[in-house]
Order: sequence, then C-alpha cells, then structure tokens
Amino acid sequence: MNIDNTASQMRKGILEFCILSIIMQGEVYPSDIIEKMKAAGMNIFEGTLYPLLTRLKNAGLLNYRWVESSSGPPRKYFSLTESGAAFYKELETTWKEIAHSVNAITQQP
Repeated sequence: MNIDNTASQMRKGILEFCILSIIMQGEVYPSDIIEKMKAAGMNIFEGTLYPLLTRLKNAGLLNYRWVESSSGPPRKYFSLTESGAAFYKELETTWKEIAHSVNAITQQP
C-alpha cells in the first residue's frame, strides 16, 4: 500500500474545511490562502485552489469583489456568504466530532 496516496487522500478530505476556515477569518486574496496553508504545512497549488474557489462560489458559499491593484491587474478577494458561514459551522462541528473520535481510538492507554 502507498502511504503517499493515503496521506494525499486525507489532505483532500479536509482541504475545503481548511480553506473555508481561512476565509472565515475575513476577506482574503487567493495567494494569501496559499501562504497560510503552506505556513501550516499543507501545500496547495493554484491549479487546485482556483477550481475549488469557483466551485464554492457557484454553490453560493462564497462572494468575491474586485480590488484595483497599484502593481498589476485587479485582484479578486473572497468572503463567505451567510450560507457559507452556516456551512462552515456544520463542517466545524463535523470536524470536531471526527477529531474527537479519532483521538479516542488512537490514544494509547
């Protein structure tokens, strides 16, 4: 069995929750999401992030606004909609339940 594949699947499963967690903290530019993910030890590439942001926006969970930039083209900043905030809270509850269960199973007596 390939540990890299299993680890990758585990990361993919929590990717959406992590990205929404970052956006929940306030309006954010995609490169800021990438930086925060890398700082936490979870590398994500633009080719993964942008389609996910588009899917979340199309699902009504995110809004964006264009902000003019003095150093290039306008930038798209993302924020959660009310539905996105509610969805995030549900994911947060689910994450806490899963983390609690996994900790209970994996802790040594």
